[in-house]
Amino acid sequence: MQQKPICGKPEVDYPCQWVFKVIGTDEPALRRAIHDTIADRAHQLNMSNRSRGGKYCSLKLSIQVEDEADRDTIFEALRDHEHVTTLL
Repeated sequence: MQQKPICGKPEVDYPCQWVFKVIGTDEPALRRAIHDTIADRAHQLNMSNRSRGGKYCSLKLSIQVEDEADRDTIFEALRDHEHVTTLL
């Protein structure tokens, strides 16, 4: 059986839990950046990984997003923060 390629955006049922992987060089500054971005919203924040040399760390942020605009707002705020190196 041949599968059709997936085209376009994936279908997401909102509201839903969304996981962001936030990467930077300074863990305390990264935690503050996340807190500043999401304020008092309920969330889970866990250490995800450290680079072999210890220069980078990644945190896993799980938060409920109400719709695509909400998700995009969080993404853009984190992406643009000076202490966030990479956001997935």
